[in-house]
Amino acid sequence: MSGMRTILTSLAIGGIVGIGFGMWAIVVPGEDKKRELFKSLPESNPARMDETRKRNALMLQVIKDAAETQDNIARGFGNQK
Repeated sequence: MSGMRTILTSLAIGGIVGIGFGMWAIVVPGEDKKRELFKSLPESNPARMDETRKRNALMLQVIKDAAETQDNIARGFGNQK
């Protein structure tokens, strides 16, 4: 009886793995869809990528300046008395 239970358990686990793989295969986009997706990414547009680099450099500079000062710069932008 335990041999039959082992076989049924193994088949059930195999079936669950098979169903999971089948669902994954349905959800994964095809090659054409991947190419279309990569074309729409911001990294594919040189002008937008340059904008992103400049914005990141400015943000890093602001963070660096904030780290070097003892003032609480977050308080300075709120209610100014």
